[in-house]
Amino acid sequence: MIAIIDYGAGNLSSVKKALDYIGAPSEITYDKQKIAAASHVILPGVGSFGDAMDMLRQRGLEKSVREAASGEKPFLGICLGLQLLFESSEESPGAKGLGIFPGSIARIPAGEGLKVPHMGWNSVILQQKDGIFRGIPEDTYFYFVHSFYLKDAPDDIVAATTQYGVSIQCAMQKGLVAATQFHPEKSSEAGLTLLKNFAEV
Repeated sequence: MIAIIDYGAGNLSSVKKALDYIGAPSEITYDKQKIAAASHVILPGVGSFGDAMDMLRQRGLEKSVREAASGEKPFLGICLGLQLLFESSEESPGAKGLGIFPGSIARIPAGEGLKVPHMGWNSVILQQKDGIFRGIPEDTYFYFVHSFYLKDAPDDIVAATTQYGVSIQCAMQKGLVAATQFHPEKSSEAGLTLLKNFAEV
């Protein structure tokens, strides 16, 4: 069973529908015991960095997420769920993230012809071709909706990058723990392949 963590700030229904489509049993829950007992855990996220961390703490879920992302079981962060794994974000100065991995979250610089938030399809350059990216070709397009991005993460955990004015570290993976800035549940066949890879880990 895949636990989709409900902390009040996630695009939960579309993630569950995608998992249902590929035949992967899942449950949306904020029950700490169910999260601990799940075989796989997904942390979705929509909204601001600081508010999301506040809601995680208000629901008493910070420890549950830390344990789920400790590397002992497959874990997937999506969009804001990736950003929360890191220490801080320019979006919410002073707010502390989970700090599970080193790296910073920065605002996408607005440039000529570039709109922020970044909304749309971008191709990704793979640094890792196993795990969640197994069987996914180089330069595959995924769907993004975001104004902030991961930068300065260690090379050994960066799984994919994309370009949108700057180089964006758009996926990370270390052992059983992975996260994407893009939305696999909104990324057509490629996204379903990624979710299937995750579910089969």
